[in-house]
Amino acid sequence: MGIHLQNVSYTYQADTPFEGRALFDVDLSIEDGSYTALIGHTGSGKSTILQLMNGLIKPTSGQVHIDNFVITPDSVDKDIKQVRKKVGLVFQFAESQVFDETVLKDVAFGPQNFGVSKEEAERIAHEKLAIVGISEELFERSPFELSGGQMRRVAIAGILAMEPQILILDEPTAGLDPAGRRELMAIFKRLHEDGLTIVLVTHLMDDVANFADKVYVMAKGQLVQSGSPSDVFQDVDFMDSIQLGVPKVTKFALGLAKLGHHFARLPITISELTEALTHG
Repeated sequence: MGIHLQNVSYTYQADTPFEGRALFDVDLSIEDGSYTALIGHTGSGKSTILQLMNGLIKPTSGQVHIDNFVITPDSVDKDIKQVRKKVGLVFQFAESQVFDETVLKDVAFGPQNFGVSKEEAERIAHEKLAIVGISEELFERSPFELSGGQMRRVAIAGILAMEPQILILDEPTAGLDPAGRRELMAIFKRLHEDGLTIVLVTHLMDDVANFADKVYVMAKGQLVQSGSPSDVFQDVDFMDSIQLGVPKVTKFALGLAKLGHHFARLPITISELTEALTHG
């Protein structure tokens, strides 16, 4: 299952004095089984694309293809509900999505809302809470008694409990300390290795380099660059010109290049840098 945006444009508050164009004829694809990063500054259109992929909004023009389902400007909202089971969206500061009286009930709510029995929903909840590292001793606790990082994991487990085929992550590690960020990114890596398609919005170029196999670069509502992270980050001047920059390893390699070291291609990860310096 994949997603394809075909000549998609979107205007907020259309036909009002406050209308604003958010996307301009965007065409991009999320391939089945891929780990795709979407990067760009605030206002570039990233969040609008995520909402289109999840069916929260409909395009002003163009089409959004999700598996065999097509969302157009004329699509009926009730028909789009099925998309949200296939495409899970984890919002930035996902802990704000937590609401039920216990951790277990919160995670089991989604499946039950789609007709799964209470017993089966709780079995799924147990499984997904284990995946995100929430121990059973917390299952009957109020999620609001947990730490912020634990609440975020509970919210992510709630999305996973819907058993989506695509997981969309909007700045999933925002506000976490370095250890919490590494742990969460490791969870997403394992989910991807187990076959889940992942779309990541992030401002951390190191995460793009370390995890993604495809990257789309947005600016002012338009798609301005795409390709593998390695290819995109070779154009350092362009990435600097749109104020996104490149991974720390690439910056370090540029410093070495100025001192005379030759790189056939600029490395973007530590392993690539080690390989280049060892076998140069």
